[in-house]
Amino acid sequence: MAETGATLQSTNNELVKCIEDLRQKREESNRLILKEEEEKARIVNEIQILTERLNHIDEGLNRKYAARAEYDKAISETENAFTKILESSRTLLHVLKRESSNLRKKTVNLD
Repeated sequence: MAETGATLQSTNNELVKCIEDLRQKREESNRLILKEEEEKARIVNEIQILTERLNHIDEGLNRKYAARAEYDKAISETENAFTKILESSRTLLHVLKRESSNLRKKTVNLD
């Protein structure tokens, strides 16, 4: 019976030691979980900040794209109008030279 009691006590001591080891491992696991949860929260916060920045940049880019398109349109329209003015100026110059020549011929014929 004494031997059974000693074996029981030894088994009990071993169980207590195993339970304590399991608690220490659980506590270490819990510390790691808390650490990773903190890192996760920090990363989620950074993602939110970066997402807001990205949205702000996208909005700014869209406004700039629209402004650039307006500049392109204004440049194109101005170049087209300028080309028409040049063509009209050439035509006017040609008509003026022809009329001037005709007037000189008439003046020479009057003499």
